[in-house]
Amino acid sequence: MSDIPLSPLNPEWPRAQAESRAHGGLLSWVASIDHKEIAIMYLITTIFFFVVGGLEALAMRVQLAIPNNHFVSPEVYDQLFTMHGTTMVFLVVMPVLIGLATYFVPLMIGARDMAFPRLNALSYWLLLLGGALLYYSFLTSRAPDMGWFSYAPLSEKPFAPLPGPSFWALGLLLTGIGTVASAINIIVTTFSLRAPGMTMRRLPLFVWMSMVNSFVILFALPALNAALVMLLVDRKLSGNFFTPASGGSAILWQHFFWAFGHPEVYIMVLPAFGIISEVIPVFSRKEIFGYPFVAASTVAIGLLSFAVWAHHMFAVGMGHAMDVFFAVGSMLIAIPTGVKIFNWCATLWYGSIQFTTSMMYALAFLLEFTIGGLTGVMFTLVPVDWQVTDTYFVVAHMHYVLFGGTAFALFAAGYYWFPKITGRMLSERLGRWQFWTVLIGFNMTFFVQHILGFDGMNRRVFTYPDLPHWGLYNMISTIGAFILGFGALLFIINIEYSRRHGAIAGDNPWNAWTLEWATTSPPPPQNFDAVPPVRSRRPVWDLMHPEDPDWKDSH
Repeated sequence: MSDIPLSPLNPEWPRAQAESRAHGGLLSWVASIDHKEIAIMYLITTIFFFVVGGLEALAMRVQLAIPNNHFVSPEVYDQLFTMHGTTMVFLVVMPVLIGLATYFVPLMIGARDMAFPRLNALSYWLLLLGGALLYYSFLTSRAPDMGWFSYAPLSEKPFAPLPGPSFWALGLLLTGIGTVASAINIIVTTFSLRAPGMTMRRLPLFVWMSMVNSFVILFALPALNAALVMLLVDRKLSGNFFTPASGGSAILWQHFFWAFGHPEVYIMVLPAFGIISEVIPVFSRKEIFGYPFVAASTVAIGLLSFAVWAHHMFAVGMGHAMDVFFAVGSMLIAIPTGVKIFNWCATLWYGSIQFTTSMMYALAFLLEFTIGGLTGVMFTLVPVDWQVTDTYFVVAHMHYVLFGGTAFALFAAGYYWFPKITGRMLSERLGRWQFWTVLIGFNMTFFVQHILGFDGMNRRVFTYPDLPHWGLYNMISTIGAFILGFGALLFIINIEYSRRHGAIAGDNPWNAWTLEWATTSPPPPQNFDAVPPVRSRRPVWDLMHPEDPDWKDSH
């Protein structure tokens, strides 16, 4: 295979892909350069880390179920919430979205593979190595215990002499390099490998949002990567970038981290918006309402995400002018986000709605993400932010955005695209049980945390006094967490059962419209034997309904 240039444009590419599988078994996966196999490895890895992060969360909820509990020690609790947050952000949400983009962006634009197949494989292996290095810290004297944000000076060597923060920095640096490489790959693939006729105005919205998301990654991740190198220099070479006692600045770390951290929120949400923009039109049997506005608002979100990072820092004393600037920026970013909500609702209006499990998750996404968005707008008001910062109100807001938003969209994507990946359908009956379990468990877990936050319960505390209602609300939250965990387990069971015994899906079980549904399920190594002509945003619909007068080439 070394004689064949590794480019999907090469006519020998199918043979190269076949040779990468020649040895069969595990070796064929380790050596694979097929974007589909690499994406499946992304998805399997993120499911594993999702289970690990979920178990860490359940251990924390057991500790917080009753006042003055000692299920775990304060030191273990600090390690649990650090590893839970780090795992869910860097080893679950980001890579699962990159994995979906890796699988479906080439299929949706009619390409054979990603533009740089070997770089694609490297990106995955850097993720796996970074995750393994992070969790290796448990085998040392102590895992990281300074929060997923690793605020200085908590992560500096005089305050944290054990190696946990160094493992944290090295692990995230590896995953960050791989993520930047993936972003470059998605951007180049989208711009250079589109099928004839696939103009930018005809791109599926999932591709649009994955591409914009990749630009955000490209400009946001280097800030974190640079800060991680500086932290390692501080810890190993006494660089003193962030140690106030030696002339450094702990606030500088916060600026670096949140210059990445707030765009990171949209890195974890924009592809989810793309998923919802694919699922709702298909199961409403209508094209997306206001396609240009949905695409343009995505670009606006990507640009504005870099102007709002310091609203996480209102309590550090930046000064009135800075507080006003970032408050206004945070308010502005709600506008393009709200545009999407209205576009999705308008798409549903008078649609012929099919209540599949995927659609039910998409509809739940609209409600839960809107709640998270509204509480986010509350944080743009500096006095409100001062009142509830570092309370459980922040925990509730964050989870309504990232679980009620991104995770619900990912469940929708699972039920929507599983037939394409495996050729079999997920069980709709089990899916409905799982949906209601997740919905009830999620709201039981996190809605009451808004009330706890207003009552003044601080986050990141290993226990709390027996104040009125605090024990009741925490017990409700803990029970909800176990219900939510059971719902997540049902999804994994559904996947494992259905991939073996699920109903045969066929090539296009949903009568969907984008190009991934024009090939077999699962797709062949070269993706397409022949790519249908692209004359609109619905090329598969055009192929099946050449006489349809309602869809013209003007699109």
